[in-house]
Amino acid sequence: MQKTIRQVTFDLLRKLDITTVFGNPGSTEETFLKDFPSDFRYIQTLQEASAVAAADGYAQGMRKVAMVNVHTSAGLSNAMSNILTAYMNRTPLIITAGNQTREMLLMEPWLTNIEPETLPKPWVKWSYQPVRAEDVPAAFMRAYAMALQPPAGPVFLSIPLDDWDKPALAQEAVVRSVPQRIGYDPVRLQEFATALSNAKNPVLIYGSAIARGQGWDIGIKLAEKLNVPVWAAPASERPPFPETHPLYAGGLPFATKPLSEKLEGHDLAIVIGAPVFRYYPYVAGSYIPEKLRLLHITDDPIEAGRAPVGDSLLSDAVLALEGLINLVAPRAASNSVVKQPHGLAPHPAAPEQTSQSSILSATELFRTLREVSPKETVLVEESPSNLGELHREWPIESPDSFYTFASGSLGWNLPASVGIALAERDSGRHRPVMAIIGDGSMQYSIQGLWSAAQQNLPIVFIIVKNNEYAILKSFAVLEETPGVPGLDIPNLDIVALGKGYGCTAVRAETVEDVKKTCEEAFKRNGPTVIEVPILPSIPPLI
Repeated sequence: MQKTIRQVTFDLLRKLDITTVFGNPGSTEETFLKDFPSDFRYIQTLQEASAVAAADGYAQGMRKVAMVNVHTSAGLSNAMSNILTAYMNRTPLIITAGNQTREMLLMEPWLTNIEPETLPKPWVKWSYQPVRAEDVPAAFMRAYAMALQPPAGPVFLSIPLDDWDKPALAQEAVVRSVPQRIGYDPVRLQEFATALSNAKNPVLIYGSAIARGQGWDIGIKLAEKLNVPVWAAPASERPPFPETHPLYAGGLPFATKPLSEKLEGHDLAIVIGAPVFRYYPYVAGSYIPEKLRLLHITDDPIEAGRAPVGDSLLSDAVLALEGLINLVAPRAASNSVVKQPHGLAPHPAAPEQTSQSSILSATELFRTLREVSPKETVLVEESPSNLGELHREWPIESPDSFYTFASGSLGWNLPASVGIALAERDSGRHRPVMAIIGDGSMQYSIQGLWSAAQQNLPIVFIIVKNNEYAILKSFAVLEETPGVPGLDIPNLDIVALGKGYGCTAVRAETVEDVKKTCEEAFKRNGPTVIEVPILPSIPPLI
């Protein structure tokens, strides 16, 4: 008996080990989801941005492609902020959406995805609606290959809803293997190694690609052989190096002039696995000091092309590290590395306040959280105004134990923690997950709490409540823009919101409260939302 497009596609997904689908169902997706196979799992979210972020966290935690199913043009539009983040995170996702029946596409009925290939661009690597229903299985195979090949990232398929029950051309889809790493030009790498060996005062700048490629160990070995400082590239979403290592200097600032000033005195810098450079606030200045030569290793030709300075080499970051360590000359230890107090954070902590108030400061809260949390806790962060305090009190010491967003687009981390916790369960690691999220950030994808509760995931959500968008007040100082409206967010009842989505939710106001509620939360099977008021503070951005 001839198989349908649906049957052949699900067989292909089984062979590719994609049997978990994250989504929010819509009318144009029900034909794909009908008679959902018992060996597949559907992780339901209440909004498409949450579906994409949860799949992103899961893909990173499992180190494999994850699949998302969203609702035609409306759902894809809802998902765009976290598709942007998945693209910048370099996460391999297959994002699918239904479309109206092929017979009606010409007249563009209600909820038609009119230009399906165009809508998600530029934040997907490939976007396609098959010309024929018969091409759907092969399109999935191509989507898988495109998502995985470096630089990894999300891809998009639009499938008209009447395609799934049509007969397939063949009983089985063609399955292919694809590379996930690209090698380096050995001559070019030797040139880079020679430059490193001959430099009088070189510095290493590591990026998140080292973490994604499981390259912490080889990155540490190269740094120790060279005995030079290691900076994390600005606004790294995955730490590439232990913050407590003697050679670690910190995270570079994400503005031009202060970044350049951090590199003063070095004659050579090599960036491995990160852009040159990730900036946000504009602070005029030179990209690099006048007497510094910059080298750049990336697996992304677009990233290499847009770098404003430096000589580039295309390569997988970890392969390049493995090659360099055999080519560079060892160096004797020189002066000890001066560590910036705020660690990986791209900007300093706010000045410590003296207050008669009983309300905790961010520093007191994060110090307490680190003390009460198991050492192996996975930390997920979306509290941008408190980064300096967080990394000062909770330095990241082991790989795959800290996640945040590469894009700066709020609303990723809460639902991403759902995917990360699900990966901890599926992988058998079972490390506890704590998500530290600002009360403002929480609102962007708050629906993720429901998915955490439905999956009974033991996530501890710490909601840092300062009743304002403090990071925007920092920009107001930098940009000299007084009187901006909408920077305060009073009257949010975080406990009520958490309970409304099915989580255990409590308020903690003292160090003792925080310790007690966290200890209870770590023993609980499902998610816990802990609202913690803190003193408002305005951090400097540079």
